[in-house]
Amino acid sequence: MTAGVFITGTDTGIGKTMVSCALLHALRARGLRAVGMKPVASGCERTDAGWRNDDALRLLAASDPQPDYDLVNPYALPDPTAPEIAAAAVGVSVQLAPLQAAFAALRAQADFVLVEGLGGWASPITASLDHADLARAFELPVLLVVGLRLGCINHARLSERAIRGDGLPLLGWVANAVDPQFAHVEETMAILDRVLTAPRLGRLGHGVDATLHSSDLGDAARMADFRQGGGAGSIG
Repeated sequence: MTAGVFITGTDTGIGKTMVSCALLHALRARGLRAVGMKPVASGCERTDAGWRNDDALRLLAASDPQPDYDLVNPYALPDPTAPEIAAAAVGVSVQLAPLQAAFAALRAQADFVLVEGLGGWASPITASLDHADLARAFELPVLLVVGLRLGCINHARLSERAIRGDGLPLLGWVANAVDPQFAHVEETMAILDRVLTAPRLGRLGHGVDATLHSSDLGDAARMADFRQGGGAGSIG
């Protein structure tokens, strides 16, 4: 079975897409065919080709091969709000089956499929579908992106507990410097290293180029290599 990972975060706006793109480049540098997926995206713009989401387009650009957009982002919702609200605004019912079909199509053409969630782990996708349901249906372990800013220690600990409480394997976490004014980065990193039980697998600076800094996620890419060799479910 194709390897993959589910990318979640401590909150919205903490750089999941930047980390996802950097990891895609890191995986490709290791000789893997790696593609990204954004199953549901809100905040899309109307184009001649249809509704398009910037995060999904960035994932597509970082992928090789580059699948059809509709596979990368099956549900593209216009309003930049919670997906449940955005879907209701346009009369769309987000269903698991089309998401599973799109994931299967991506899996058939790649060595590694990276799936990026919406907002934080506990943010519902629909009234009956959570991130845990998606990760479980896709049989993927989770990688947590921690946005380095005030409050992130609490958010990171709660997110880790929630992921493990939902019965999902947590590969580790990646630190992302989202706030250039945050004055206590190193001290915060030391605390996170101490209080989180999952290993830190990488760190990205503020506003870095995902292509140029993919090597900063080398540990995460090596974990992906290991998982590819061991098959789905080999990390627990």
